[in-house]
Amino acid sequence: MNYLKQLNPIIRSYFAILEPDFPKWLEEYIETPAMLRSASISDSCGIIYTKLESYNFFYSNLDHSVAVALIIWHFTNDKKQTLAGLFHDIATPVFKHCIDVMNGDGERQESLELLTSQFIEGSPEIMKLLSRDSIKLEDVDNYHMYPIADNNSPRLAADRLEYSFSNALSRYSMLDLDDIRELYKDIEIEENEDGLPELGFRTRQLARKFVKITSEMSVIYRNECPRYSTRFIADILKGLELAGEIRVRDLFEKKESEVIDIIEVSKYGAAFKKWREAKVVKISETEPKNVYWVNETLKVRHIDPLFNGKRISKVCKYAKRYINKNLSYEMSGYLYIPGIKLAS
Repeated sequence: MNYLKQLNPIIRSYFAILEPDFPKWLEEYIETPAMLRSASISDSCGIIYTKLESYNFFYSNLDHSVAVALIIWHFTNDKKQTLAGLFHDIATPVFKHCIDVMNGDGERQESLELLTSQFIEGSPEIMKLLSRDSIKLEDVDNYHMYPIADNNSPRLAADRLEYSFSNALSRYSMLDLDDIRELYKDIEIEENEDGLPELGFRTRQLARKFVKITSEMSVIYRNECPRYSTRFIADILKGLELAGEIRVRDLFEKKESEVIDIIEVSKYGAAFKKWREAKVVKISETEPKNVYWVNETLKVRHIDPLFNGKRISKVCKYAKRYINKNLSYEMSGYLYIPGIKLAS
């Protein structure tokens, strides 16, 4: 496929900020079929296919994984940690966290992480590369082992930093490449309250800027559109599975476009078309009648990064205010789009 040569120029420039000297050894891992599979999966959990949100460009699950790996490599120069970051979403199915919602895990969104080791081990190409590089499977199949790659919210790690940057760039136009460059240059590895390494900011103003943007995006991640859309897609996929029109394995083997083709010719086709053309999700305090509705909560994404070794919320009242506003956002009400019903 030659993934790097086909990159959107904006994504290419973004990657160059994260790591100016792209590690050549990483390319072979990216070009394996197991990794390239996720190039067709949107990082938006399918929301890019509706007019409810507008996007600057398509950003794939593979783009996200590569960017996470680049951040880890930039700060650690450690192959094992970098590969753990690259592989962290290798088991992601089409429509991403919609499948977590389908599995009843919308608030944690971790229902598929146990498959990571299975997907790596099931790739003869990756296993051959790991053997060549004298790296064990258990060194790269769980990025939670490495604090720079991942840690518990509200701490900052490569995964959390990357999706904040890429969403602000590709979806919400809250940051441009120059903004990202400025923020990224200010980040260093610091020691947190538990004596563990963690990404943190040198400059109060930039830490505060990052908190403001990520807190605002956290609310958007949980507003009417994603709460409705993730459950809507999850219910359709579950219905198709129960009807025998799609298999669970198809969610991991087919492209997103191929699954959309199945949806469009199914009994859910009309509802899916209305969702794609919709421009607003309405809210009702009472249960709507004769329409498909959603009463859903989603994962709260909360980042309170270090600033010179201390949580920015502890030393900046503005940052604390941004974070509190994010955490106080209520996911209430019944969400619906007029005219949409799901066939029983």
